[in-house]
Amino acid sequence: MSSYRDLKIYKKAFDLAIRAHRATQKFPKYETYELGSQLRKSSMSVKDNIVEGYGRRKYKPEFLKFLTYSHSSCDEATSQITSITILYPDIEEFNGLLIEYESLGRQISTFIKYVEKNWNNL
Repeated sequence: MSSYRDLKIYKKAFDLAIRAHRATQKFPKYETYELGSQLRKSSMSVKDNIVEGYGRRKYKPEFLKFLTYSHSSCDEATSQITSITILYPDIEEFNGLLIEYESLGRQISTFIKYVEKNWNNL
């Protein structure tokens, strides 16, 4: 692993952040600045915390801290998307995003456990 770009969780988080951003552009104008803004921030935070943690990977506690932040942001995005699927069921992209963010959360959790056990081998 020579770069954070090599991490599957980063690749997926980046893809989902872009897709979430594009999907929020389908909101009514007033919602673009409310729930849309919150989702854009949390989805970008997932990938950005993976990057920051990777940059601090020399220090196991720092790496784990930022991976945990990433997982928390993923949970936040999942919660926001859950609300969106109820409030705006006609914007179908969010149903797929919900499933994929739930999957990403599990993948980040698995990676955290991997780092806890194998940090010296990274």
